[in-house]
Amino acid sequence: MFPRAPPDCLGNMTLVDETPVQARRGWAGTAALAAATFTVVTSEMLPVGLLTPMSDSLRTTEGMAGLTLTITGLVAAVSAPLLTALLRAYDRRTVLCALMGVLALGNAAAAWSPDFAVMVAARVLVGIGMGGVWAIAAPLPARLVPAKSVASATSLVFSGIAVASVLGVPAGTYLGALLGWRAAFLVAAALAVLVLLALAFLLPVSPPERSVPLTGVFRLLGDAPVRTGLLVVAFLVTGHFAAYTYVRPVLEDVSGAGAATIGTLLLVYGLAGVAGNFAAGAGANRSPRRTLQLISLVLGLTVLVIPAAAGPLLAAAVLMAVWGLAYGGVSVGTQTWLLAASPDAREGASSLFVAAFNTAIALGALTGGLLTDTIGITAPMWLGGALALGALLTVTAGRAPSGRP
Repeated sequence: MFPRAPPDCLGNMTLVDETPVQARRGWAGTAALAAATFTVVTSEMLPVGLLTPMSDSLRTTEGMAGLTLTITGLVAAVSAPLLTALLRAYDRRTVLCALMGVLALGNAAAAWSPDFAVMVAARVLVGIGMGGVWAIAAPLPARLVPAKSVASATSLVFSGIAVASVLGVPAGTYLGALLGWRAAFLVAAALAVLVLLALAFLLPVSPPERSVPLTGVFRLLGDAPVRTGLLVVAFLVTGHFAAYTYVRPVLEDVSGAGAATIGTLLLVYGLAGVAGNFAAGAGANRSPRRTLQLISLVLGLTVLVIPAAAGPLLAAAVLMAVWGLAYGGVSVGTQTWLLAASPDAREGASSLFVAAFNTAIALGALTGGLLTDTIGITAPMWLGGALALGALLTVTAGRAPSGRP
């Protein structure tokens, strides 16, 4: 069993002593949290680059193999609020280490999977680990570093997500081509164990700030700023994944780009996304509303313009960079909004954020595929742009949080 937090944990909520030693330890712990978000997102997305060899080995179709990604996202969406509530009384360091252990077990089981049924069970474990780690890790920087550094620390934690898309998934794909797809999952399992050890040594004892039962988590939906933030997440993430999942055929058709060129364009997108993550983190700390307005506007216009203007490769590169810059700020911008909207229940709000985010990923990819099959390859772009502009209207008309994250 997890050790329970001491009864006076609310009196020990401030863990940051602004001495040089404590500051270094706080940033070291924050870096470990960034490694955790990198690991969970890399683990979630690994099947993207391994579908063909996975499907051949597990004797199933590529479409069925693709469900391993959907299953993980949906399990993460459900597990985030459930685990936040069920484990609300336990030390956060211990909980995070346990969840990284679950993630390691899931990746190891995926590497061993003799058939598709075992792979599904393994991906359920990955989804449980991912949902819990993301929900609990996101609010912790506010407790590890001085108040003036919270925005930078939060951006660092969320940079793990952006870097996973730039380095984690391509590295897993390359490793799968070199040593086989099972090796990629084994490396992910080993990485999860290493991050577990880093969290155990670098995070301080972190009792929960406030015990929020499951009913309390969902009661947050009655708060107008929280509802607004979750709606913005739904619009932006659904729209992005509806468009981005099918960006390759659009670029092939519009610009005539080959596989190597598209790989370069996606790398440009990913690197811009890392920069956008840190830029949005600083901006959201000052004004979450203005930051999300800018992100929504730029994202919406860029996605709408790509089918018409991405013909020349230079134009395609610029548009992909702008897209990455804008979307790179979505996670940290919306998370900052929600933390500011619920300063007394940050983990509860974070768990709702993870649930909304992962549900939107699944919905966006599904909707984009249906539109591609029924209307054409540019249809997901129109949907993605329209939903981003819908997010702009929502964040403009909705009630903004009055507090700070």
